[in-house]
Amino acid sequence: MKKPKQTQMNPNWVQLQQKLKLNGSKASRTYDSEDDTPNSILGKRKERLNDDSDDCEINPLDPVNDDASLTDAVAMDCEMVGVGQGNKSALARVSLVNKWGNVIYDEFVRPMERVVDYRTKISGIRPQDLRKAKDFCTAQKKVAELIHGRILVGHALSNDLKALLLSHPKKDIRDTSEYPPFLRSSGRVALRHLASEHLGAKIQTGEHCPVDDARAAMMLYQRNRKEWEKSVKGNFRKQKKRKKNKEAK
Repeated sequence: MKKPKQTQMNPNWVQLQQKLKLNGSKASRTYDSEDDTPNSILGKRKERLNDDSDDCEINPLDPVNDDASLTDAVAMDCEMVGVGQGNKSALARVSLVNKWGNVIYDEFVRPMERVVDYRTKISGIRPQDLRKAKDFCTAQKKVAELIHGRILVGHALSNDLKALLLSHPKKDIRDTSEYPPFLRSSGRVALRHLASEHLGAKIQTGEHCPVDDARAAMMLYQRNRKEWEKSVKGNFRKQKKRKKNKEAK
């Protein structure tokens, strides 16, 4: 009877098999507790990651999926630079995310006037960012298309819309700087404080990221959406009733 022909193993697999056998013999003794158990390769890697916890800390604002479709609600945030004498703001970057926080639009925008102050410490904008940036009209048109007929979420949206020279129906605006449960006796609360308090997220610790800011606003809205929409409908009914009573007089 012929012996079956032995297939030659790939040297890499042979080396791996030898390592596994070696590890198996080292791990043959029993352990009384979890503390006595040696770390696996994965365990060691995990331990090293935990040693540098700041770098690998999970960002609460990270999207849970990669669906970048256009949804019924979108969040927007813009960054500005100084033009004119420097005290006049002009759009330099606009970012929009969908209801899951995935980016649907994020572009640097070339202002129509000469930039005299990039405000980099806050805006994060640098001269090289604007060299191949979209012209203002192109960006404005695209944003107008994306927000049309949708709920627009953001923080102090009047500033962003003003920079874009756009308007949006008041009934479709969800502004986290104006939502009553987010207000304090002293007035409006900064987005970074709302994100920290309600989401456990750190934003605007240095240069601002409009994507993170838009994600924070969207998450604040989504977590309060049911009550928020209920209050919007209630206010709309009240306004309609007042208008009707006024017309009747």
